Amino acid sequence: MKIFRGAPRAAGRRPTALTIGNFDGVHRGHRALLERVVAAARARALVPAVMTFEPHPREFFAPERAPARIANLRDKLGALQATGVERVFVMHFNQRFATLSPQAFIERMLVDACQVRWLLVGDDFRFGARRAGDVPLLREAAPQHGFVVEQLPSVCDGGERVSSSAVREALRAGDFGRAERLLGHPYRISGHVQYGRRLGRELGFPTLNLAVRHRVPAVQGIFAVRVSGVTAPPLPGVASLGLRPTVSDDGRWLLEVHLFDFDASLYGRLVCVEFVARLRDEARYESLAALRRAIAADAAQARAVLAGMAAAPDTTR
Repeated sequence: MKIFRGAPRAAGRRPTALTIGNFDGVHRGHRALLERVVAAARARALVPAVMTFEPHPREFFAPERAPARIANLRDKLGALQATGVERVFVMHFNQRFATLSPQAFIERMLVDACQVRWLLVGDDFRFGARRAGDVPLLREAAPQHGFVVEQLPSVCDGGERVSSSAVREALRAGDFGRAERLLGHPYRISGHVQYGRRLGRELGFPTLNLAVRHRVPAVQGIFAVRVSGVTAPPLPGVASLGLRPTVSDDGRWLLEVHLFDFDASLYGRLVCVEFVARLRDEARYESLAALRRAIAADAAQARAVLAGMAAAPDTTR
């Protein structure tokens, strides 16, 4: 998959079948769009492509009110590649981009930069400065610029529209089953293992530490998890996501994972933590001894939860 940062020069590149969006989480609704783009590209000898944005437009306009990110950019790009997308335009959302008129967006971004010949958008698609552009405007401009527009209706799950907002709502509520149904896969956080204070090792529960660099929608707490990127199959463990109130007051979120029956150095390794079940809220303890007892109880509960899920029949097929 070829990734372009910003709007490239189009000279010599094949035209595209394109879709546009933030694609946060690449949920089931997103995948319906992407699968249709890939199929249309193959039928028309075009390159299946995506335009997305960094940062999220709402992070640019109102960072204090911007939605928490379901996935980081690295995971989003990996999910896009897995659908068969061959070209991704990551547009830097800045003041210059935000003030493009709808007509300039069509001419400079879609036609000149992306070489679009076939465009797929969702049912609520808006574009250009002040979101003034809409699907009727796209359809009006398309013949002049040599592309066609197709619109895809929303994907629903049990009457609920599948959306990034719905996924965030489920994660804030700690409802990982609902989040998995909407995403089409378990909620995950990936990152490189970093050095920590080694307090977990002192307590008898060594941890992998992952910095959480973007605000995430998942509620703080203790979780049963599986971790990929170490061995195959993924390793079971217990994780803490939050502020570590017993040992820190710096206000920074951290994901700490204790892997069961595993003890090897993984500093610098890229791992992916899959959240299986929420066990309890994050809590403050009066002593490290009390914290140690709590971790032991959490680990035992997480082992039981994961063992029970492994033994349960798969009813999703």
